[in-house]
Amino acid sequence: MKARFGSTLSTMLTRFLSGTDRHGREHIVMKTIFRTIMNFVFPSIFILVLMMSAPPTRAADGAPGTIYSRIISLYSAHTENLVSLGAAEQLVGISTSDDYPPQILDKPRFSYREDPEKFIAAQPDLVLVRPMIERSYPQLLDKLRQAGIEVVSLQPVSIAGIFDYWRVLGQLTGRSEAAEDMIASFQDELAAITARVKNVPPEKRPRVYFESIHKKMKTFAPQSIAIFVLEQAGGVNVAADAPRVRQTNIAEYGKERILAKADEIDVFIAQQGRMNPVSREAIRNEPGFLAIRAVREGRVFIVAEQLVSRPTLRILEGVRQLHGYLYQEQYKMPI
Repeated sequence: MKARFGSTLSTMLTRFLSGTDRHGREHIVMKTIFRTIMNFVFPSIFILVLMMSAPPTRAADGAPGTIYSRIISLYSAHTENLVSLGAAEQLVGISTSDDYPPQILDKPRFSYREDPEKFIAAQPDLVLVRPMIERSYPQLLDKLRQAGIEVVSLQPVSIAGIFDYWRVLGQLTGRSEAAEDMIASFQDELAAITARVKNVPPEKRPRVYFESIHKKMKTFAPQSIAIFVLEQAGGVNVAADAPRVRQTNIAEYGKERILAKADEIDVFIAQQGRMNPVSREAIRNEPGFLAIRAVREGRVFIVAEQLVSRPTLRILEGVRQLHGYLYQEQYKMPI
């Protein structure tokens, strides 16, 4: 019975789709219905599926057209970039970790771990954060928004996003022209630096392991700002297969994978800062690391975290520094 019903249903469906009746004659009504479904219903369903599957978006650029004049920055890169844009006077507070530039270091300090009332008392019209704060301290952000304070979360995790990030900061502060000047200056200076290695074929470039967090044996994601700095300096990333951690600049790697490429590593570079308080001695004394050719032969270099991980104009200095490490006449620096 079930087989017969299925066969009948299949026959009916075939006739419907072909627009014929049971005698094989063209059926105008059925063809009209079928065309209507194909032309209107199916496309609508397809669009609905796309809308349901698309990642959620949110307004992260502040109120459209609003220029903010009392800003608290809770991320060092925001602070540095605002100063580069000429918006230092619009800053009424900076984060407890800010260390640059010198002219704003005497401004009031704020931490995302503090009572929201401290922020509210300062009467900011905008608080700039980054996604890590947004994920970890949503209650703070909720309280600030309830008090009528705009909160914007920004942090580019690739070089492709840096220019848009600078433009957003320019819009928020009424300094869009300065943002475009900043982008043009960056591009010009970068072109001058990279011209030095333009004619060096890839197979002749130093192969580099770039460490982000020594204790966890982590490197940088292939699309990260730090790897962009390395590649612009003329280096080749030996950990291009490293899997990215969430939507960050960091990537998992592990000692086993590092040592598996020990003979391929011409130069070992580590960022140094709050995220990675490492030294050349720590790298040299790490059990097993003398198997790495770069460590064994004294080609280990340290670069300041803020020059390779912060999305600011100072990554140009990072490119210059790494280029100097990679292309000195002989890779000899005591460790």
